[in-house]
Amino acid sequence: MPNYRRAFIPGGTWFFTVNLLARKNNDLLVREIDLLRATVRAVRNRYPFQINAWVVLPEHMHTVWTLPPGDADFSKRWRLIKSGFSRALPKTEYRSNVRKMAGERGIWQRHFWEHCIRDEQDFESHVDYVHVNPVKHGLVTRVKDWPYSSFHRYVEKGVYPAHWGGDLDITVDGDD
Repeated sequence: MPNYRRAFIPGGTWFFTVNLLARKNNDLLVREIDLLRATVRAVRNRYPFQINAWVVLPEHMHTVWTLPPGDADFSKRWRLIKSGFSRALPKTEYRSNVRKMAGERGIWQRHFWEHCIRDEQDFESHVDYVHVNPVKHGLVTRVKDWPYSSFHRYVEKGVYPAHWGGDLDITVDGDD
């Protein structure tokens, strides 16, 4: 088993990819978007963080967060988001014997992928990647047509024009 090493930088800004365990033909995250939003809101109330960008796709999500000064514990926040979301759902998913023995649900992949944002250019490329992801996965042909994205907030603030992202080819490390 790999030995996962995570960098912990208090007040850091991070890009994350978080996946459901069953990714094929699974629309759980968008079907239960209100539950996901409520769970994130509850975790942010207890353990604040800034959401710089977020997109929720049917079976995975990408986000960029900034943690408060002096705080580096993004793992706790993800654990609480994943467990809070899972606990609110009926237990209908398939669970392997390994997960049963560990008392785990079969909803989320155990780990998530994170990348510490290094500078402004890195930040901008990851935020762009977050927002263009529904187009990349063929869910829509225009970024503005995907409803579960912080892209709309960026348009309201004048960061992006409403027609942005239809012809972009954006990749980042950890691309799925």
